[in-house]
Amino acid sequence: MIAIIDYGAGNLRSVAKAFEHLGYQTLVTQRREDIERATAVVLPGVGAAADTMRSLETLGLTEPIAQTIAAGKPFFGVCLGLQVLLEGSEEGGWQPCLGIIPGVVRRLPLARASREPGAPQLKVPHMGWNQVRQRQDHALFAGIPDEANFYFVHSYYVAPRDYGLVAGETEYGIKFCSVVIQERLVATQFHPEKSGVWGLRLYDNFARLAGLVPSTS
Repeated sequence: MIAIIDYGAGNLRSVAKAFEHLGYQTLVTQRREDIERATAVVLPGVGAAADTMRSLETLGLTEPIAQTIAAGKPFFGVCLGLQVLLEGSEEGGWQPCLGIIPGVVRRLPLARASREPGAPQLKVPHMGWNQVRQRQDHALFAGIPDEANFYFVHSYYVAPRDYGLVAGETEYGIKFCSVVIQERLVATQFHPEKSGVWGLRLYDNFARLAGLVPSTS
């Protein structure tokens, strides 16, 4: 079973439906015991870092998340679910986060689409399809072509202190980390559940890495 952590944000059902479409059993939950007995855990993310951290702390979920990752259980952070894994975010001045991945979350700078004269200024938030360049030959990317497009909605990006954790990069004014892999923890800045066939393939690869077998097999 895949536990999808519910901390009061939206987009939970779309993540659950993506895994269920692939044939995997899911449970949207706020209960520590469900997270502990799950085979794999997903932390979705929309909204603001401060609100997310406040909700996780109120629900008593910060410790179970840290313990789940420390124990080596497969864990997938999505968008803000990636960002809160770092030490802190510049959003709202400064917001301390979980501190599981050394590094910080920074705001995307206003920049031009290219260095060509008259190039349009890119908008923040970054919304829409963009390419992910794979930096690691990892089973998470099995069957997914390099520079495949995924769907992004964000104003901030993660800057891990250890560049070796960066498994995928994307360009939007700057080159930023869009996929992190740290042992059995994987996390993406984009939303696989909104990313069509390649997003579904990414979720399927994650579930198979966790040892799960889809019921449709």
